[in-house]
Amino acid sequence: HPGEPFDGSAPTQRRRSYTSRSVEAVIAFVLAYLVGSIDLGVIVPRAMGIDIYEHGSGNPGTSNVFRTVGKRAAALVLIGDLLKGVAAAALGALWLGEVAGFACGFAAVLGHVFPVWHRFRGGRGVATAIGAALWLAPPFGLVLAIGWGGVVAVTKTASVASIVAMVLYVPGFAVTGHRGASLWWAAATAVLVLARHAPNIRRIVRRQERTVTQA
Repeated sequence: HPGEPFDGSAPTQRRRSYTSRSVEAVIAFVLAYLVGSIDLGVIVPRAMGIDIYEHGSGNPGTSNVFRTVGKRAAALVLIGDLLKGVAAAALGALWLGEVAGFACGFAAVLGHVFPVWHRFRGGRGVATAIGAALWLAPPFGLVLAIGWGGVVAVTKTASVASIVAMVLYVPGFAVTGHRGASLWWAAATAVLVLARHAPNIRRIVRRQERTVTQA
């Protein structure tokens, strides 16, 4: 190419730059996963002398914490889960760009679902996914969060709200102008969360799903 040195240093520099970016992307993904693995659904009840795995549904999520421990503990868990998604998406987006933000959002949800700090026994991941959306597409993320709360208020069933939110996850990002690899990472996030809700879906079909107030 015109203007490039004849010693082959330009292609070498490009390869080094690509390698450096790849290493940074892996580091960002791992950090986001580790942040996602900090499960307040386990930590908050444990601080109160309760093993959440041994109570209610056994799931370390906001709904089970609400039923088992109470409103304040559940609020802490919900806010913490949202902030994990925000932090992970911000880490990736500010460091490496939009696609990395979506990838790190997925990594945080993966960490929440399979937390290395808690023997890989995590929650469903919806709040962390919504938290990522709050950073990656703030208007859509806000609508998603409010909509989730609204569906819970009407149906008294958190799983229904979570399923609706994840069905709308990719279309919502598409409507707000995101394309390509970003949408693929969003789709991976939604599929992971929906897969974690498979038992809930079966109970909903059988009309046996717990409400947020049922033990």
